[in-house]
Amino acid sequence: MKLVLGRDDLASAALSAAREAGAEPERVDIKPVHKASRGFVNASDVDLCELAIVTVLQAVAHGKPVLLLPVTTLGRHQHQTLVTLGGLSVADVEGHSVGVRAWSQTTGVWVRGFLAEQYGVDLRKAAWTTYEGHHVDGAEDPSWVKRAPEGTKLPADFLAGNVDFGIMGNELPADDRIRTAIDDAHQVAEEWSKDQGFIPVNHVVGVSESAAAEHGAAVLAAYDAMRAVLAAKEEGGTVALHPVGFAGLRAAFTKAAAYALEQDVIPRAVDYDELVERTCTALGVPPSRLGG
Repeated sequence: MKLVLGRDDLASAALSAAREAGAEPERVDIKPVHKASRGFVNASDVDLCELAIVTVLQAVAHGKPVLLLPVTTLGRHQHQTLVTLGGLSVADVEGHSVGVRAWSQTTGVWVRGFLAEQYGVDLRKAAWTTYEGHHVDGAEDPSWVKRAPEGTKLPADFLAGNVDFGIMGNELPADDRIRTAIDDAHQVAEEWSKDQGFIPVNHVVGVSESAAAEHGAAVLAAYDAMRAVLAAKEEGGTVALHPVGFAGLRAAFTKAAAYALEQDVIPRAVDYDELVERTCTALGVPPSRLGG
């Protein structure tokens, strides 16, 4: 049973629990963790894998044998990831160029959703550029999005002034010229989360259908162990930073799925209950067994 998890504490807990449940688990070290997604989604080359929330939605929409294990491995505010070098602001997105690493990158999906919903931006009136393809075979960029030349990277393109705005999380370069396009972005993000009742989720855990069939007890044990780790470290704010369980992830997944459909990231609507049913059927458990 092969596992890919970016956090050492979660990986250690999952490995120990799976071993006690009778499996022979092995942690596969892939950094950054999102580079494991393509092999997991398209070839099931590992059994349990940390995935971006939008990758889960795309995988299900394209009929891949991927199940959601409702554990949040990364949650964070996102409004601050829309950046610019000049005097432009969020009000100027229409009519200007915006770069994002990949159209299906979860950070980009969240930010474009904010732009449309909070700021009234017509996304098709911005000039979008992507730099990478999708993790899920069969997914394509919309016709109204262009791909940068092969080998071009967003951070360098942004610093060179070739795009007016960039959407960047961990890949944000260090440069004193960079500023957030949304004024008081962190405060706006906190208010958004209070209103919505959740912090945007980036990464969760996926399980292959074959692993659910072969290692069901170990998968459930890993879930319990990861849930315990996250519960012990939860900071107790107004909204959970790392929600666990189907109920805890419902709001974030539902909102992300709506944004993804509006942005042509997924080819069909994906209802959250479809994800719940797929996982519970494969593992032979009721939703309540997985917090739901």
